[in-house]
Amino acid sequence: MKKGTAVLSIVLLSTALLAACGKKEDAATKPAAAPAPAVAIVVGLDDNFPPMGFRDEQNTLVGFDIDLAREAGKRLGAEVRFKPIDWNAKEAELNGKRVDVLWNGLTITDARKEKILFTTPYLENRQIIVVPEASSLRTKADLAGKVVGVQEGSSAIEAIERDAATVKSLKELKKFGDNVTALMDVRAGRLDALVVDEVVGRYYTARKPGEYRVLDENFGTEDYGVGTRKDDVELMARLQKTLDEMKNDGSAAAISTKWFGKDIIKK
Repeated sequence: MKKGTAVLSIVLLSTALLAACGKKEDAATKPAAAPAPAVAIVVGLDDNFPPMGFRDEQNTLVGFDIDLAREAGKRLGAEVRFKPIDWNAKEAELNGKRVDVLWNGLTITDARKEKILFTTPYLENRQIIVVPEASSLRTKADLAGKVVGVQEGSSAIEAIERDAATVKSLKELKKFGDNVTALMDVRAGRLDALVVDEVVGRYYTARKPGEYRVLDENFGTEDYGVGTRKDDVELMARLQKTLDEMKNDGSAAAISTKWFGKDIIKK
């Protein structure tokens, strides 16, 4: 081997060794890649629907369904993102894939089952009639000739419409964007009565003692469930399994007690 060739070989070998050492050092000092973000589940809700989902004094989203969904998300290893939507357009929001789940006091009805896949019920609810404390109204028959409010897109509308005689007797069935505004109109005398989910109506009226009264009669009992798209069967199966576990281990009951003072979870 010529001397020049030998020198060149030594230089090339040294360079290769240095490069290899550099690669090992880079591998040792290079920070580990950030973990992949958790799978996200976007929950569509009406954020003015106490105590299921609403804004507190600090504008933080809180509520019974909020806590329930967050606990389910933790168990699923998923990030839960809450997206306020127009509740009247909830099916369009869901099927347009702008949200993945409807979880906000969503009543299970035959009409909705045609568009939405539901979990088994986790809460039982009634459509109650709220009137001003000083009102002379005592029964559904007394609603004849009166202006009655409901939330637009709510199951209260279907509940009233099933009672053909009562709905025909009303002066007006007035629709509102949310129940809180409707209750303010009841208090102000612009509405004679409001038909509303019991969990919402009793929560709100309890915070305003002496201003409202709930009639003994109501527009029927219904169930709440969590809704997904009809073809999202895998997510539905995982949600159902998680909800069943939360019912069985008492965590759902604990959340219920926090918001309602007792366990009202439907087993």
